[in-house]
Amino acid sequence: MAELTWRGVYPAATTQFAEDLSIDHDATAGVQDALIRDGVDGLILLGTCGENNSLEPDEKRAVLARARENVAGRVPVVTGVSELTTSRAVAFARDAEALGVDGLMLLPAMVYVPTEEELYTHFKAVAAATSLPIMLYNNPPAYRVSISARVLEKLADIPNIVAVKESAPDPRRFTDLINIFGDRYVLMAGLDDVALEGMILGAHGWVSGLTSAFPQESVALVAALQRGDIEEARRIYRWFMPLLHLDAEHDLVQSIKLAEQIMGRGSERVRLPRLPLAGERRKQVIDMVEKAAATRPIGPK
Repeated sequence: MAELTWRGVYPAATTQFAEDLSIDHDATAGVQDALIRDGVDGLILLGTCGENNSLEPDEKRAVLARARENVAGRVPVVTGVSELTTSRAVAFARDAEALGVDGLMLLPAMVYVPTEEELYTHFKAVAAATSLPIMLYNNPPAYRVSISARVLEKLADIPNIVAVKESAPDPRRFTDLINIFGDRYVLMAGLDDVALEGMILGAHGWVSGLTSAFPQESVALVAALQRGDIEEARRIYRWFMPLLHLDAEHDLVQSIKLAEQIMGRGSERVRLPRLPLAGERRKQVIDMVEKAAATRPIGPK
């Protein structure tokens, strides 16, 4: 069984839908298989790109059950925990552990903007409900709350809260957190277009959106950085950057799934309230992906 090390490339894998927008479990398994074959170090399921909040509770659990069978220990599987209330998050964390996932990516409770004490209490309650290692997800632009150093200080004595996915657009956060906490928390780069900066500054790995469309380049970028070849990492990153900016946009899920479709790795179908890209925005993303595909620095053109 693969060990969860929080190192390397962990794509935020998509959930695939059939034409009637039911979950296509075979296609979802195919996406996971292709990413594993291309060398990723783990999978994040039911994150933003997995459309967690567009799935019913039983559907989420079905996705995890199928993933356990399909992945079969080849790489670690981490699931997003993204619920409206703390009690629902606790229940989902318990069920995810029973279904055999390797770790949790824990988000603040959805919709409601908490105080720091409420945020701390939410994270503490979920951590107490499971023995799984937990990565907190800090994304202030998306969730309107920042996991401050004060909150992390209060959480520091909870042993299974081990990592932070840092998706604030300011890479200074990596240095600030390392200066404050040392190696208490593993940091993961979580915003694609500051990923290289984050890893240079001390992040152990990359939770990536655009890896779903271009996994070979993502793996090669991190491998170059790990062996100290900054020039090669920078070369790949500069090629990748126009696409990586898509991860910071409100329509990132539609853009990433459209990129997957163009690259023959999945379908662009999304569930309401999202709609597939249309008009000028669709043309813009198609042009970007096709240009990237024609100039790939690693994978087949």
